[in-house]
Amino acid sequence: MKLDRKKHWETVYETKNPDQVSWTQETPKISLEFIHSFGLKKTAKIIDIGGGDSKLVDYLLDEGFENVSVLDISSKSLEKAKNRLGEKANKVNWIVSDITEFEPNMTYDVWHDRATFHFLTTPDQIKKYMKTARKSVSGFLTIGTFSQNGPKKCSGLEIKQYNEEELTAELKDGFDKIKCVTEDHLTPFDTMQNFLFCSFKRHLN
Repeated sequence: MKLDRKKHWETVYETKNPDQVSWTQETPKISLEFIHSFGLKKTAKIIDIGGGDSKLVDYLLDEGFENVSVLDISSKSLEKAKNRLGEKANKVNWIVSDITEFEPNMTYDVWHDRATFHFLTTPDQIKKYMKTARKSVSGFLTIGTFSQNGPKKCSGLEIKQYNEEELTAELKDGFDKIKCVTEDHLTPFDTMQNFLFCSFKRHLN
């Protein structure tokens, strides 16, 4: 299964441009609003989980953030992001890994995830994700998933929808909810996908 998942995403990024995949956003507005709300220093360590070739990293670098990491299962997606950024790509820590196998060697002030968590559909995958998050997040975590008004599949794969109560319950061991919002994401195909975005603060038991 793991190999299949990696192969799936490598093929997607190899064969499709940003305007041919539903998750493309020109401006990651909600993600940036949450990150700004945390009152961070520019030296804050931020990781974008499943960031692919998202433009969040471009905005963070333009704002002067100095410690940005981008993790994705697909090396092809990160190559695309590096090519787009050019010289600036050298300022980013690029990590090729399945999130359920990721072993961080540092702690992060911000863990950002837009549309990775909802691909974890088994209790075991979710448990591994949360264990890694608890181990490696010292500050804040923000997650965007499909809401219960959103799609049931993405990129041909099953996803797990969430409402605010369910997402909060999954994270209650280690994280206190700060705020949740929903957003209609307009895809490049002019269809709407309803997302739930929540921010959390790490608490130590």
